[in-house]
Amino acid sequence: MSEKRPARSKDAFATFGLCKNLLRAINDAGFTEPRPIQAKTIAQVLKGRDVLGLAQTGTGKTAAFALPIIEQLLAGRGQNPRALILAPTRELAIQIHSEIETLAKYTNIRTITIFGGVNATPQVRELRKRPDIIVACPGRLLDLMGSGDVNLDGIEVLVLDEADHMLDMGFIPDIKRIVARMPKSRQNLLFSATMPREIRSLTKGMLRPASAALTHWSA
Repeated sequence: MSEKRPARSKDAFATFGLCKNLLRAINDAGFTEPRPIQAKTIAQVLKGRDVLGLAQTGTGKTAAFALPIIEQLLAGRGQNPRALILAPTRELAIQIHSEIETLAKYTNIRTITIFGGVNATPQVRELRKRPDIIVACPGRLLDLMGSGDVNLDGIEVLVLDEADHMLDMGFIPDIKRIVARMPKSRQNLLFSATMPREIRSLTKGMLRPASAALTHWSA
Protein backbone atom coordinates (compact mmCIF):
# COMPACT_ATOMS: atom_id res chain seq x y z
CA MET A 1 0.00 0.00 0.00
CA SER A 2 1.43 3.39 -0.97
CA GLU A 3 1.82 6.07 1.65
CA LYS A 4 -0.69 8.91 1.62
CA ARG A 5 1.05 12.05 0.48
CA PRO A 6 0.56 15.25 2.51
CA ALA A 7 -1.76 17.80 0.93
CA ARG A 8 -0.06 20.35 -1.27
CA SER A 9 -0.47 24.00 -0.31
CA LYS A 10 -2.88 24.77 -3.12
CA ASP A 11 -5.06 21.81 -2.06
CA ALA A 12 -5.08 22.89 1.59
CA PHE A 13 -5.99 26.50 0.81
CA ALA A 14 -8.49 25.45 -1.87
CA THR A 15 -10.88 24.43 0.90
CA PHE A 16 -11.56 28.14 1.48
CA GLY A 17 -12.88 28.52 -2.06
CA LEU A 18 -10.07 30.85 -3.17
CA CYS A 19 -9.71 31.46 -6.90
CA LYS A 20 -7.09 29.62 -8.96
CA ASN A 21 -4.87 32.70 -9.38
CA LEU A 22 -4.63 33.12 -5.62
CA LEU A 23 -3.94 29.41 -5.16
CA ARG A 24 -1.20 29.62 -7.76
CA ALA A 25 0.47 32.51 -5.88
CA ILE A 26 0.10 30.66 -2.57
CA ASN A 27 1.84 27.66 -4.07
CA ASP A 28 4.63 29.85 -5.49
CA ALA A 29 5.11 31.40 -2.04
CA GLY A 30 5.76 27.95 -0.59
CA PHE A 31 2.85 27.92 1.84
CA THR A 32 2.22 24.32 2.93
CA GLU A 33 -0.97 24.56 4.97
CA PRO A 34 -2.92 27.34 6.69
CA ARG A 35 -1.42 28.53 9.95
CA PRO A 36 -3.76 28.75 12.97
CA ILE A 37 -4.67 32.43 12.56
CA GLN A 38 -5.26 31.83 8.83
CA ALA A 39 -7.40 28.75 9.39
CA LYS A 40 -9.54 30.65 11.91
CA THR A 41 -9.80 33.94 10.02
CA ILE A 42 -9.99 33.43 6.25
CA ALA A 43 -13.37 31.69 6.16
CA GLN A 44 -14.92 34.23 8.54
CA VAL A 45 -13.70 37.19 6.48
CA LEU A 46 -15.05 35.60 3.30
CA LYS A 47 -18.44 35.36 5.01
CA GLY A 48 -18.35 39.12 5.51
CA ARG A 49 -17.93 38.99 9.27
CA ASP A 50 -15.95 41.46 11.34
CA VAL A 51 -12.97 39.81 13.01
CA LEU A 52 -10.96 40.57 16.12
CA GLY A 53 -7.74 38.57 15.93
CA LEU A 54 -5.18 38.30 18.72
CA ALA A 55 -1.89 37.30 17.16
CA GLN A 56 1.79 38.03 17.50
CA THR A 57 3.95 39.24 14.60
CA GLY A 58 5.18 36.29 12.56
CA THR A 59 2.09 34.12 12.97
CA GLY A 60 0.88 34.60 9.40
CA LYS A 61 -1.75 37.23 10.11
CA THR A 62 -0.99 39.32 7.00
CA ALA A 63 -2.03 36.45 4.73
CA ALA A 64 -4.97 35.79 7.05
CA PHE A 65 -6.54 39.11 6.06
CA ALA A 66 -4.88 39.70 2.67
CA LEU A 67 -6.08 36.48 1.01
CA PRO A 68 -9.82 36.95 1.69
CA ILE A 69 -9.62 40.68 0.90
CA ILE A 70 -8.07 39.99 -2.50
CA GLU A 71 -10.65 37.26 -3.14
CA GLN A 72 -13.53 39.61 -2.29
CA LEU A 73 -12.18 42.43 -4.44
CA LEU A 74 -11.82 40.06 -7.39
CA ALA A 75 -15.41 38.86 -6.96
CA GLY A 76 -17.03 42.27 -7.44
CA ARG A 77 -16.62 45.86 -8.47
CA GLY A 78 -16.69 49.07 -6.49
CA GLN A 79 -15.29 52.55 -6.11
CA ASN A 80 -11.52 52.45 -5.63
CA PRO A 81 -9.87 52.40 -3.20
CA ARG A 82 -11.93 49.55 -1.75
CA ALA A 83 -9.72 48.32 1.11
CA LEU A 84 -7.67 50.26 3.67
CA ILE A 85 -5.03 48.70 5.90
CA LEU A 86 -3.67 50.86 8.71
CA ALA A 87 -0.26 50.05 10.21
CA PRO A 88 1.72 51.82 12.96
CA THR A 89 5.07 52.03 11.17
CA ARG A 90 6.53 52.57 7.74
CA GLU A 91 8.39 49.26 8.01
CA LEU A 92 5.22 47.28 8.70
CA ALA A 93 3.32 49.08 5.93
CA ILE A 94 6.05 48.15 3.43
CA GLN A 95 6.07 44.56 4.68
CA ILE A 96 2.28 44.23 4.32
CA HIS A 97 2.41 45.79 0.85
CA SER A 98 5.12 43.35 -0.23
CA GLU A 99 3.14 40.32 0.94
CA ILE A 100 -0.04 41.51 -0.75
CA GLU A 101 1.86 41.99 -4.00
CA THR A 102 3.21 38.44 -3.70
CA LEU A 103 -0.26 36.99 -3.15
CA ALA A 104 -1.95 39.14 -5.80
CA LYS A 105 0.72 38.77 -8.49
CA TYR A 106 -1.53 36.75 -10.82
CA THR A 107 -4.42 39.21 -10.46
CA ASN A 108 -5.07 42.82 -11.46
CA ILE A 109 -5.33 43.99 -7.82
CA ARG A 110 -3.19 47.11 -7.25
CA THR A 111 -1.80 48.15 -3.87
CA ILE A 112 0.05 51.28 -2.73
CA THR A 113 1.68 52.41 0.50
CA ILE A 114 1.27 55.79 2.21
CA PHE A 115 3.60 56.87 5.03
CA GLY A 116 5.36 59.96 6.28
CA GLY A 117 9.01 60.94 6.30
CA VAL A 118 9.20 61.06 2.50
CA ASN A 119 7.98 63.37 -0.25
CA ALA A 120 4.21 62.94 -0.64
CA THR A 121 4.18 63.73 -4.39
CA PRO A 122 4.86 60.15 -5.59
CA GLN A 123 2.19 58.85 -3.23
CA VAL A 124 -0.34 61.37 -4.56
CA ARG A 125 0.57 60.31 -8.08
CA GLU A 126 -0.14 56.68 -7.22
CA LEU A 127 -3.42 57.61 -5.54
CA ARG A 128 -4.60 59.22 -8.77
CA LYS A 129 -4.30 55.80 -10.46
CA ARG A 130 -7.13 54.60 -8.18
CA PRO A 131 -5.53 51.59 -6.45
CA ASP A 132 -7.68 48.81 -5.03
CA ILE A 133 -5.88 48.66 -1.67
CA ILE A 134 -4.14 51.33 0.39
CA VAL A 135 -1.67 50.34 3.11
CA ALA A 136 -1.11 53.45 5.21
CA CYS A 137 0.27 54.95 8.38
CA PRO A 138 -2.40 57.14 10.04
CA GLY A 139 -0.52 60.45 10.12
CA ARG A 140 0.30 60.74 6.41
CA LEU A 141 -3.11 59.37 5.47
CA LEU A 142 -4.83 62.13 7.45
CA ASP A 143 -2.61 64.72 5.76
CA LEU A 144 -3.65 63.47 2.31
CA MET A 145 -7.28 63.28 3.34
CA GLY A 146 -7.05 66.90 4.44
CA SER A 147 -5.59 67.96 1.09
CA GLY A 148 -8.33 66.11 -0.79
CA ASP A 149 -5.95 63.57 -2.33
CA VAL A 150 -7.60 60.58 -0.62
CA ASN A 151 -11.29 59.70 -0.85
CA LEU A 152 -12.43 56.84 1.38
CA ASP A 153 -16.08 56.79 0.28
CA GLY A 154 -15.64 53.43 -1.45
CA ILE A 155 -13.89 51.56 1.37
CA GLU A 156 -15.46 48.13 1.87
CA VAL A 157 -12.89 46.63 4.25
CA LEU A 158 -10.82 48.28 6.99
CA VAL A 159 -7.90 46.50 8.65
CA LEU A 160 -6.16 47.76 11.78
CA ASP A 161 -2.91 45.84 12.16
CA GLU A 162 -0.92 45.83 15.41
CA ALA A 163 -3.56 47.98 17.07
CA ASP A 164 -1.81 47.85 20.44
CA HIS A 165 1.33 49.37 18.88
CA MET A 166 -0.81 52.12 17.36
CA LEU A 167 -2.15 52.80 20.84
CA ASP A 168 1.38 53.02 22.24
CA MET A 169 2.35 55.46 19.48
CA GLY A 170 -0.64 57.72 20.14
CA PHE A 171 -2.48 56.98 16.89
CA ILE A 172 -5.90 56.08 18.32
CA PRO A 173 -7.34 59.65 17.96
CA ASP A 174 -6.10 59.70 14.34
CA ILE A 175 -7.69 56.32 13.69
CA LYS A 176 -11.02 57.54 15.04
CA ARG A 177 -10.87 60.55 12.71
CA ILE A 178 -10.13 58.29 9.74
CA VAL A 179 -12.89 55.83 10.63
CA ALA A 180 -15.40 58.70 10.85
CA ARG A 181 -14.78 59.45 7.17
CA MET A 182 -15.55 55.93 5.91
CA PRO A 183 -18.82 54.16 5.10
CA LYS A 184 -20.45 52.66 8.19
CA SER A 185 -21.35 49.50 6.28
CA ARG A 186 -17.73 48.43 5.83
CA GLN A 187 -16.19 45.19 7.12
CA ASN A 188 -13.73 45.62 10.01
CA LEU A 189 -10.72 43.43 10.79
CA LEU A 190 -8.63 44.26 13.85
CA PHE A 191 -5.43 42.48 14.86
CA SER A 192 -3.50 43.02 18.06
CA ALA A 193 -0.99 41.10 20.17
CA THR A 194 -2.58 42.36 23.40
CA MET A 195 -5.97 43.72 24.39
CA PRO A 196 -5.62 46.73 26.72
CA ARG A 197 -8.72 48.62 27.85
CA GLU A 198 -8.38 51.32 25.17
CA ILE A 199 -8.31 48.73 22.38
CA ARG A 200 -11.37 46.99 23.80
CA SER A 201 -13.16 50.34 23.78
CA LEU A 202 -12.11 50.92 20.18
CA THR A 203 -13.42 47.53 19.06
CA LYS A 204 -16.80 48.16 20.69
CA GLY A 205 -17.16 51.27 18.56
CA MET A 206 -15.99 49.61 15.35
CA LEU A 207 -17.06 45.99 15.17
CA ARG A 208 -20.61 45.37 13.99
CA PRO A 209 -22.56 43.24 16.51
CA ALA A 210 -24.87 41.97 13.76
CA SER A 211 -21.92 40.50 11.85
CA ALA A 212 -21.15 37.99 14.63
CA ALA A 213 -17.68 39.39 15.22
CA LEU A 214 -15.36 36.66 16.44
CA THR A 215 -12.28 36.67 18.64
CA HIS A 216 -9.41 34.53 17.41
CA TRP A 217 -6.42 33.52 19.46
CA SER A 218 -3.17 32.40 17.92
CA ALA A 219 0.13 31.48 19.52
